[in-house]
Amino acid sequence: MFSKKKVGELVKKFLVILGIFFTFFILYFLQANFFTWFTIGGVMPNLFVIFILFIGLFIGKKLGLVFGILFGIYLDFLVGKSIGISGVMLGIIGFLAEYVDKNFSKESRLTMMLIVIVSTLFYETGYYIFQIIRWSIPIEILPFIKILAIETLFNVILVIILYPLLQKVGYWVEGIFKNQNVLTRYF
Repeated sequence: MFSKKKVGELVKKFLVILGIFFTFFILYFLQANFFTWFTIGGVMPNLFVIFILFIGLFIGKKLGLVFGILFGIYLDFLVGKSIGISGVMLGIIGFLAEYVDKNFSKESRLTMMLIVIVSTLFYETGYYIFQIIRWSIPIEILPFIKILAIETLFNVILVIILYPLLQKVGYWVEGIFKNQNVLTRYF
């Protein structure tokens, strides 16, 4: 059957996944209620891009993809005009995050800021292009760039402030999911 160690690892993974769902609902509350009071020009940060990015970076592409799709579709049901576009965009961010993890260091706050900038630009640009195609909305480049710049700035500020906590929790979760035990052999 299962050894006690294996059962313990499965329980830890289950509890972390439960914690991810709990964190998602806290972030949704913050996004829907708290950050509506702190906007710049009516624009607020996109906490979900940061959250899915960190899931992909620290847990891996499979769970980043799954949580990105699940949470994105849930957000589309709650506030979206079309079901699925947030799921696709967040899923792609979660999936690509592990590839970023392999090529860049998570130790550098500057690197993480750049990754958040690229992820935010990718998500919002993809979402905007989809809206243009699906709903035939007029293309308004300057207002879009203004919104994009403010949201990106907000996301970067949040990462600057919260990165030590995110990094600490991220490495703890990474140790549970990626099982990177280092075995040194001396000859």
